[in-house]
Amino acid sequence: MENRLENKNTNNPDVWTAIQRLQKSIAAGGIDPKLPALVHLRVSQINNSSACLHASVSEGKRAGDTDERLHNVAAWREAPFYSDSERAPLALAEAATRLQDGVVGVTDEIWEEVNTYFTEEQIGAINLEIALTNFFNRTIKEPAGQAWGRTRRTGGGP
Repeated sequence: MENRLENKNTNNPDVWTAIQRLQKSIAAGGIDPKLPALVHLRVSQINNSSACLHASVSEGKRAGDTDERLHNVAAWREAPFYSDSERAPLALAEAATRLQDGVVGVTDEIWEEVNTYFTEEQIGAINLEIALTNFFNRTIKEPAGQAWGRTRRTGGGP
């Protein structure tokens, strides 16, 4: 796979500045920094985005998450490593991402479960993480290991 945007930070700096602000909003959303990385990882697994898988594992480790949890997020329903307050956003992420699989989308039950654990501000950050991850997974497509994956939350890219 080849990069679709060779110089994304210079081609349209206003767009990339806006994306960096969105990423800062997620980070400031009042949720444990491990959670956006888990959500990013799960969405990227569903979308088969190797670069974002690489970036989200790196981000999760920087946030203090364990290899055990990061390697098992695809089986979060069966794995004993996740709290109910982590399972709710993972269900939300799957429902909002798996639309191409004929999934109905975010059900009232999923939405109510997320609301059990998070404030509106936190849910906004989680939803923004899901949306931004889907945007990058489905459009940009970069090979794994690109430098932006190491600076995702500090403004280097997705």
